[in-house]
Amino acid sequence: MSVDMSEARWFKSSRSGASRECVEVAHLRDGVVGVRDSKNPTGPALAFAPRDWDAFTHAVRRGDL
Repeated sequence: MSVDMSEARWFKSSRSGASRECVEVAHLRDGVVGVRDSKNPTGPALAFAPRDWDAFTHAVRRGDL
């Protein structure tokens, strides 16, 4: 999947501390979710289809991961 992330507005979790060692997320077009390492903001980022991102976050909440 090739996704343009040039206009992404990245954010960290509200539970994230002042440390730069976090993941950042951006909500992109068509529900796609971008994820990147906050220590390397110009580095690579992952793109998740909406259904895959929902499955991932539900699994985290259930404690499956």
